[in-house]
Amino acid sequence: MARMKDKYLALKPQLKEQLEIKNDMQIPKVEKIMITVGAGFAMKDNKLIQNIQDTISVIAGQHASVVVAKKSVAGFKVREGMPVGVKVTLRAENMYNFLDKLISIALPRVKDFRGVPRNGFDGRGNYNFGLNEQLIFPEVSYDSIMQIHGMNITVVTTATSDKEGFALLEALGMPFSKGSK
Repeated sequence: MARMKDKYLALKPQLKEQLEIKNDMQIPKVEKIMITVGAGFAMKDNKLIQNIQDTISVIAGQHASVVVAKKSVAGFKVREGMPVGVKVTLRAENMYNFLDKLISIALPRVKDFRGVPRNGFDGRGNYNFGLNEQLIFPEVSYDSIMQIHGMNITVVTTATSDKEGFALLEALGMPFSKGSK
């Protein structure tokens, strides 16, 4: 079992008491984690899209898929079927392994890191934040990447409010920045 899942199971009684929840099934949990990269800058370069896909696959520990445009948009010079990004959705064991790696290894490697912003909640307990480069993950080799790119990470929870989602992620060890919530 993943280390983060063990931690979550040990924290369930504390979360139940802290959030004043009566039913065990209402205790918030992490449902899935989505990693996305908008690659509009690489639309015409298939090797660069493939490199981004390989990098995200290595980071996630699971195959990432290329997202293609559904409609043509003349203003952005995008045609239907052109690759515009890369995404991967993590669930179950892979999700817990990635969350553990993100919190304990990758985020502390960010230069001048002061915590992830507290304002990334969407009103329903889900949390979004972005990273500026993929090099903070130890499995990414500097020599293998063609271009430095960022990524958006979405942590989807079963929480019904931002307060519950914040309590869950803070209990799991997410390093939020010091400041007002």
